[in-house]
Parts: sequence; C-alpha cells; structure tokens
Amino acid sequence: MELIQQNPDLSAYLVADEVIDHAHPLIVETAARLRTEAADAGDVDDAYAYAKAAFEFVRDTIPHSADAGDPRVTWRASDVLTQRTGICFAKAHALAALLRTESIPAALCYQRLTLGDDPASGFSVHGLVAVRLGGAWHRQDPRGNVRGIDAQFSVEGERLAWTPRAECSELDYPVLYDVPHPVVLEALRAAPDRPHLWQTLPAAL
Repeated sequence: MELIQQNPDLSAYLVADEVIDHAHPLIVETAARLRTEAADAGDVDDAYAYAKAAFEFVRDTIPHSADAGDPRVTWRASDVLTQRTGICFAKAHALAALLRTESIPAALCYQRLTLGDDPASGFSVHGLVAVRLGGAWHRQDPRGNVRGIDAQFSVEGERLAWTPRAECSELDYPVLYDVPHPVVLEALRAAPDRPHLWQTLPAAL
C-alpha cells in the first residue's frame, strides 16, 4: 500500500500543537532520557535507535487503558505521559510528540477493524503512527502487546498489531495526517470516561 501525505509539506509533520504538544517539559525531558539510552546502546543510526526507543517506551510503559481497566480518557500527548494511560489514539499522539521533539517527522494514520471476529460485530477505527526514516514512511503500532499481539518497531516490513482482513471489510487508510483526524479527536475530547468513549468511537473515517 502506498502511503499518502495529506500535507505535502514535510515540515508539517514536525509541528507542535494542542494535541502533539512536544514542547511540554515532560515530553522534552522524556525524549532527552530516551536519546541518552539509545546512544548508550551504541546503535550507529542515532535517529533509528531513538525512534525505536521511543516506540518501545510508549508501547511498553504506558498501559492501554482498556487493558488496565482505567476509566480515564487522555488525548493530549503530555497528558498521556503524565497520567500513564491512553487508548491507541492517545498513545499514537504521545509517540508522535516524542518523535517530533527530536526532529523526526511523525504522522498519524489509521485502520478500520472489526470489533469481533466478523463484520456483524461492528467496526472501530484504530490509531497508528508513521515515522519517516531513510527517506520513507514506516507505520508503527504502539498500542501495547497483550493477548498474542506482537507489534514491533520495524522499517523492513510492517510488524503491526493487526493486519486488516479484506474478507471482513477491514482496511488500512493510506493517508498520513499531520494532525489527528477530526472525528477521532472529537470523540476523545467529548468523552467523560472510557465506558462512554467505547460507545462513541468512530466506526470509519
């Protein structure tokens, strides 16, 4: 699948805003620590090593709120790091912020997946991040590995949590957004808690 930049200006994928607030002190501090850890690992490609460290930090140390049974809803990147909780979209915002604060372009992208084993169960949009390294975009899924999910940081073939099944009308959206999709952000911001959010998550973009 060819990934398509919604904004042709690559610098748009480095911008800080209300959601991807990568000038926040906690994001800057976390990025500095991850950068040091990546450098200490001795990887010759600093950008790759940092991006991998940032991905693994968000994937492994910030629980997906559904896995943890956490009712809180976060959407701003700094709040995800502060409260250490978020669903896929929120964790994607946090990873994008950590990448952008180190001048690594990061985009938000999405899949449509079934809620169960077939289309009759309904659909929900799932959030991912694309990182630009080596002159190309590479999608990553920082959702968190549980119950057989094995998402890994990779620029040599995708290692996402889920591969959409065409026979179930699941799909990958090819567009790379420089800001969160409005229907996603609207649902997050309007939800008083995660149980409410589960009833209002978008089924499609």
